[in-house]
Formats: sequence, C-alpha cells, structure tokens
Amino acid sequence: MLRHPRWQVVHDVCEEGADGIDRDAIRVSCNTGGLLDIYADTMFVKVFYNLFDNAVRHGDTVTEIDVTFTEEPDGSGILSVADNGGVGGVPENQKERIFERGVGSNTGLGLFIIGEVLGITGGCSITETGKEGEGACFSIHIPAGTWRYGQP
Repeated sequence: MLRHPRWQVVHDVCEEGADGIDRDAIRVSCNTGGLLDIYADTMFVKVFYNLFDNAVRHGDTVTEIDVTFTEEPDGSGILSVADNGGVGGVPENQKERIFERGVGSNTGLGLFIIGEVLGITGGCSITETGKEGEGACFSIHIPAGTWRYGQP
C-alpha cells in the first residue's frame, strides 16, 4: 500500500525513534517543542531511529543526544541531532562519504537510508556538521513550506 507524505509532529517522531535505544544509558532530549511539524514521508521516524542507533554503535562515550530546531532567515529550517561522544565524531575526510551506500562499519545502509527518506518529499537534505573529537552532529535542512508550527 502506498502511503503519502503527511504532517508529523517532530517531537513525537523523535520520541518514537528513540524507543530503540537504552534511555537509561543515553538521555535523548527532543527540544523542538510539541508544535513543530514537518511534512515528510511516513518513514521519517527511520531518520531518528538510524541517527540514534549510529550514536549508540559508533559513539563509545555517548550519554546524551540533543535534537534542536533553528529557523533560518530564508524560511527554511535546520533540525540538528547532536551527541556528546567526546572521542567520537566523524573525521573531516569522511563527512560526505558516510551517506553513500555501503560506507560504514556495520551494514553501510543506515545513513544512506536516511538520505533517501529525507529526499523522498520536500527536498530535505542532511550533512554531518560536528567536530571530530566532540561528537557527531547531523544537520537536516528543511526547505521553507515543508515545516510549520502546528496547533496545540
């Protein structure tokens, strides 16, 4: 059955994506409030699930993951998913390659799938913007018109 994109409450999708990790070992803060909506494919939850799973797998010292949203002057938005994996992070020479199919130390599909899901609707894109040694930070660019502050 084909499912069409829909408006989704980011906080709820973030919380659902975090269901797969040990919340006693890693604190996940979805600091987007309950009113931020994104028009996205119904697989949007997989974006959070895979980012959180990557933090657990590759960020040996990760104890916190923070999700935040920033409105840009052009009307677009940046949804950031950052961890505190002090010894972790993505080396500069790998920041673009990690989104390619087959790149990585597990299946090589997680970040590739994230990019595909984000590209399905609205032209969202993702980059890794963290500093090596300070943890990973994934920034999701959300074009104007595909995010909104919903109703309480």
